[in-house]
Amino acid sequence: MAKVDIAEMFVSIQGESTFAGLGCFFIRLAGCNLRCLYCDTPEALEAGQQKIEVASVVQCARDSRVPLVEITGGEPLLQAEFTELARKLVSLPGKRVLIETNGSQDISRIPEGAIAIVDVKCPGSGAGESFDFENLERLRADDELKFVLMSREDYEWAREFVIGHRLSKQGNPIHFSPVQGALDATLLGQWILEDGLQVRLQVQLHKILGVR
Repeated sequence: MAKVDIAEMFVSIQGESTFAGLGCFFIRLAGCNLRCLYCDTPEALEAGQQKIEVASVVQCARDSRVPLVEITGGEPLLQAEFTELARKLVSLPGKRVLIETNGSQDISRIPEGAIAIVDVKCPGSGAGESFDFENLERLRADDELKFVLMSREDYEWAREFVIGHRLSKQGNPIHFSPVQGALDATLLGQWILEDGLQVRLQVQLHKILGVR
């Protein structure tokens, strides 16, 4: 039986993306290829935590009473059995499936019916050279992009990325999210307005609420 390496599974409030505020069943896969300076889930960085059968994970998602399921990490696309897990989750009636990925891996492995939340790492993360630019061509209509910002320098870098790649014209939601405690959300909002960027200011709702 196919198994995935799991760091944890839990129900909480979705804190990011256009689905923020909804109840969500989170499947956090273990192992990551990046070491971001602001990482808030260091417990998920290393692989080899607990192998759980895909069928059992899907059953847990099915049994949850919330409408949303997210596979996150770590970096979920590193695992060989990721696609099988994602496909089976998509087949669950009444569930929407999100895949949060750090942008360094080929998102074409994400099956139709799932929504990719693709991170573009800014220089302040310490992983600013990690993005797979071919993922911009792989984005589907419902997929979303996320920039996590630590400073004015990160903002300017992200602004030029969005403008230079004409991302606003593609129609995918684009989120600018300040690292809590490093960049003031009000200030970030002012910069967005001053530059007339077609992006969404995204605060990390789960951190404001004090949940995972």
